Amino acid sequence: MLDWLYTAISWVMARWHSLWNAVFGDPPAESGLAGLAWVLAIVFLVVTIRLILFPLFVKQIKSQRAMQELQPEMAKLRKQYGSDRQGLSQAMMALQKERGVNPLAGCLPILPQIPVFLSLFHVLRRLAPGKEGLYSWSDELTDEAAKAKLFGAPISASFDMSGSKEDAILAIASYGNIRVVAFALIVIMCFTTFFTQKQIMARSGPVEGQAAMVQKTLLYVMPAGLFVSGFFFPIGVLLYWMTNNLWTLGQQFFILRKMPPPGSDAAKAKAVAEKPAIDPKALAPKPGAKPVRPKGGRPAAPATPSATPDVPAGPTSDDGGSPATGGSSDGKPAKKTGGSAGGATAAGQQPPNRGKRKRR
Repeated sequence: MLDWLYTAISWVMARWHSLWNAVFGDPPAESGLAGLAWVLAIVFLVVTIRLILFPLFVKQIKSQRAMQELQPEMAKLRKQYGSDRQGLSQAMMALQKERGVNPLAGCLPILPQIPVFLSLFHVLRRLAPGKEGLYSWSDELTDEAAKAKLFGAPISASFDMSGSKEDAILAIASYGNIRVVAFALIVIMCFTTFFTQKQIMARSGPVEGQAAMVQKTLLYVMPAGLFVSGFFFPIGVLLYWMTNNLWTLGQQFFILRKMPPPGSDAAKAKAVAEKPAIDPKALAPKPGAKPVRPKGGRPAAPATPSATPDVPAGPTSDDGGSPATGGSSDGKPAKKTGGSAGGATAAGQQPPNRGKRKRR
C-alpha cells in the first residue's frame, strides 16, 4: 500500500548518496568515506523534507500568532458562558471562523513528517548485508547501504536485534560498538526532543488551563517514550530523528528571535528598539521662530516686538483743547505754545512717556 512512499524515500536517499559519493571521489564500499556518504544522505533527506515543509511551518506560526491575539476575546467568552460548555464551544468556533483562524494549522508541519519517518524506519529495518535490492535500489547499492558505518556501527543496525539480520550485522561489526553508538544517539535524540518542546512552549506564548497541562505533559512524556522506543530503532533512524530535532531547534531559534511571541519580554524589547529615534534637528526652532522652553525653565524671550507703544500726550491747553501736537476738540489745529516746566520738547523729539495729565 505504501510502497510508492518507500520508493520515493529510497530514491531521494540514493540521489544524495550519489552526490556525496562523487564529492568524495567514489571511495571503496568498505571505507569510512563511503559510510559518511550514506550518513550525509540521511542528513540531507531531512534537509529536503524540511525545506518542502517550510511553507507549512510559516502557516503554523501565523496560526499560533492569530490564536494568541484571540486569547483576550476568548477569556471574555469564558466569563460570559460560564459552565455552558456547548455554548462556549460554538461561540469560540464562530469567533475563529470570523477571524479566519484554524486551530489545526498548528499541526501542519508535524503530520507530513510521520509517514516520512515510518517509511525510513521501514527501509532501514529491512536493510541487511547480502539482501537483494530494495525498492529503487540495486543489489549492490542495497548491500553498500547495509554495510555503511557511523563510528564503526552500521546504520542498519539497532541496539537490540534478533534473527538473521543480527547474524549478518555481527559478521561485520561488534555488538559493543553498535550499542555504544546507538545509546549515544538515543540520549542526544531525547535531549534535543526535550529542548525542542521547550522552544515550542516559548514560541506559543503563555497558556492556561488544559493547554498548559498538555504542554507540560508532552515536555516529559515525549523524551521518555523515545528513550524506550529508541532501543529498537536502526541507527539511521536515530540519526534522522536527531538531525530533524537539530533543524527544528535552529529554525525555531531564528523565528523566536525575529518574531517573538506577543506580550513577551523579547517582543517588548524589540518594540522599544524599533521605535524611531527623534532627530534633534527636528526639535530645533526654525530661524526667527520663538524657542520652546521646558516648564520650570528660563522663560523664552518674545519672538517679535510688542505692539507700537502709545505716543505720550503733551500738555493740554487751559481752555480744554488737545495737546500742542494734536488737534482741538472742534477739529482746528492747536496753536504752538512756548516751552514751560511741563511743556513739549523741541521739534523733532518725542516727549517722554509721562501719561496724560488731568484736565483742570
